[in-house]
Amino acid sequence: MSEFLPDLRQVRAFVAVADEGSFTLAAKRLCLTQSAISHSLRALEEQLGCRLLDRQGKKTVPTQEGEVFIRRCRRALAELEHAERELDGLKRWGQARIRVGAPHSLCHFLLPTVLREFRDCFPRCEPVIEAGDTSWLMTRLEEHALDIVVGLGNETQLEDGRPLFSDEMTFIVSPAHPWANGGKITPDSLAAMHFIVYTRSTQTHRLVENWFEQQGVRLRAPLVLGDMEAIKEMTRIGLGVGIVAPWVARKELADGRLVSVPMGEVGVRRDWSVFTRVKRNLTLVEETFVGICGMIGKDLARQTAF
Repeated sequence: MSEFLPDLRQVRAFVAVADEGSFTLAAKRLCLTQSAISHSLRALEEQLGCRLLDRQGKKTVPTQEGEVFIRRCRRALAELEHAERELDGLKRWGQARIRVGAPHSLCHFLLPTVLREFRDCFPRCEPVIEAGDTSWLMTRLEEHALDIVVGLGNETQLEDGRPLFSDEMTFIVSPAHPWANGGKITPDSLAAMHFIVYTRSTQTHRLVENWFEQQGVRLRAPLVLGDMEAIKEMTRIGLGVGIVAPWVARKELADGRLVSVPMGEVGVRRDWSVFTRVKRNLTLVEETFVGICGMIGKDLARQTAF
């Protein structure tokens, strides 16, 4: 076993049969004969000294040993595919694919500007953007479904996180709200106020809850929304006090539809980072994308700082 090194064709055949549940369909997928697939699998099982596949009715499924082995096979094949894309990008400069995961707020307010700048550098590159909560996106990254994730730095313990920019949350209120005219924010007024906050189970929500705890105030039954546009609109019509990053509401703050009210001397600070799988170096395309994200993010945070 110590000298075992499977043939790549055997690995591809094994994964194809496991995915398709059929030797016939796997053969069609790989453009091989069913006999060739069978011989590859038989040789692989002999080398490993165990059965990898079993029949359950009309379907072929991995055995317990096969389930263990296929996880490693998928990772190996994903890395080989990634290497192939990188080499192809070197042959044809600027032609590559980059798969990016980011929270919805970044996809809506940050990434459009980033992508515009990025296309100037790599006009033939194909960015694929996937939106979601950072913890879910990190799972997608581990599964090799994404190349990089832009998310909150304190949401994960992965080693390969690179700081991008920081921001600080703020209260937003309608112009008619007492706080908009300099009304004093006290623990009592905080306790009495209705707040509109971002989705539970996110790092942003947890940071906001921790801030209220530090003020000695319990966040009373807030209105919880999963869309920043909805938070801003509910705030604008006076249904409560929103809690957002200023760059999310920069247009509304600039034209007076909303007013920003600092959360105090110590507010809710968030640190944004970019993550890759552990010990993987970024390609030129990815390095450029990350650099633009950091530049645009810092600029947004600086423009909307109070």
